[in-house]
Amino acid sequence: MDDGKPGASAHPRRDLLRRAGRAHRRAGQGRPAAVRRLARRPRRAAHRRRAAGCRGHGGGRPQGRAGQGLIWRSHLDFLRFSSAENRHLGEDIEQAGGQALLDTRVRHGGSHHQKFVILRHDRDAERDVAFVGGIDLCHSRRDDAAHFGDPQAAPMPKSYGERPPWHDVQVAIHGPAVGEVEKVFCERWEDPAPETRQPIRRLRDHLQRMDDVPPLPKPGPPPDPVGTHAVQLLRTYPHLRRAYPFAPEGERSVARAYHKVLGRARSMVYLEDQYLWSTEVIEPFAEALERERDLRMVIVVPRYPDQDGWLAGPASLIGRSEALARLTRAGEGRVAIYDLENHLGTAVYVHAKVCVVDDVWASVGSDNVNLRSWTFDSELSCAVLDEEPDPRPPSGASRYARRLRLALAAEHLDRDPDDVDELCDPVTAFEAFAESAARLESWHKSGRRGPRPPGRLRPHPQPELGRLRRTLAMPLYRMVVDPDGRPPRLRRSKDF
Repeated sequence: MDDGKPGASAHPRRDLLRRAGRAHRRAGQGRPAAVRRLARRPRRAAHRRRAAGCRGHGGGRPQGRAGQGLIWRSHLDFLRFSSAENRHLGEDIEQAGGQALLDTRVRHGGSHHQKFVILRHDRDAERDVAFVGGIDLCHSRRDDAAHFGDPQAAPMPKSYGERPPWHDVQVAIHGPAVGEVEKVFCERWEDPAPETRQPIRRLRDHLQRMDDVPPLPKPGPPPDPVGTHAVQLLRTYPHLRRAYPFAPEGERSVARAYHKVLGRARSMVYLEDQYLWSTEVIEPFAEALERERDLRMVIVVPRYPDQDGWLAGPASLIGRSEALARLTRAGEGRVAIYDLENHLGTAVYVHAKVCVVDDVWASVGSDNVNLRSWTFDSELSCAVLDEEPDPRPPSGASRYARRLRLALAAEHLDRDPDDVDELCDPVTAFEAFAESAARLESWHKSGRRGPRPPGRLRPHPQPELGRLRRTLAMPLYRMVVDPDGRPPRLRRSKDF
């Protein structure tokens, strides 16, 4: 998607559903039955890596509602994925009167990683809203800013405890951009390729009447402009032999947007990312640090991988180790990497995918900073430029991007969100993160003597891998963990 939609409104929603509903609670009234059922019935939701796109239309009466869902069919359960759970979710949607497609129109080993929900209202377009971000419709995601975890926990490494704390971000979109998110859903729904290439699965879908693809209701006109935000949708689709009609050579607008905005970065790059794996993908960040000697970069990542096998863990760390080393060399003391813990000392799993550049450009979505997200899986992210300037010094910032960065900083530093104005300055913010993390790290090293200092940040250690495990895990990293989904000519040119 190349065109930004002006006149839209994008509001950050952090730490899942409890916070997601506060500012715009009225947008949830009269939700389509299928979407409401997704929120109400967590037992059958997916447990491991999954993605969903949901589209609903609500009229003035319950019988006037309709809902459709695109659900990634997922890899097999014995590989610690969620094939059975995702299928159950599709069955629940169908039984509730909605329509669901189990979609595997991706590369072998890939996934539909997009996560979005659209609510349209035939009689009241002002209530139309789309949610886009990193939040999955599944267990382990019902957390809040306290980060004590979801009572319905999904399997995670023991280092995250019995109720893994979870940090995530999404945006609520109002205005014309809602229609653009709906277009993404319609393009995938109307893709003429079969939902799966496997004959046995196709037969099972046919016998259970889950292979019908009824035509979608014609989308209504996009909502009227409501705010000062220009919202641009960024997508990734892989290159396929049987091409997507809407992306014949795939799409890599996520990657292109990062290259463009990092080429203009001057003062601060703030990044929260689940993986941060690939040296090739990290290169535009490193080049910006080498070009701009006053540029600083703050990175927040998970402390531990989400896979803890003898090879799976190292495979997840290979790319991060190389990427962080490259950034550290390029930044020469201007790059800081942190992870998070809650007030009980339990590591918080960072699932957020957020980037704020110079307090002007902000992106929230499903894509991670790696080759898989920039080329191989399907992804959907939302970049926002706010026409309204932020009045606080230093000048040149937009209101939306700065407020998003400061809201996240206030949470991580245990600061009052209304008392963070001094963090507008990139140097002050960089030092505040460093001082907070140093105090907490010192408290831990002292045996936790005395009161716990405020803040949730810990310095993230450089991953260390032995030569044997690195050598054995490298093929897994290249072929499974972080594959390349570009057309051959772009792989050769290392372009996106």
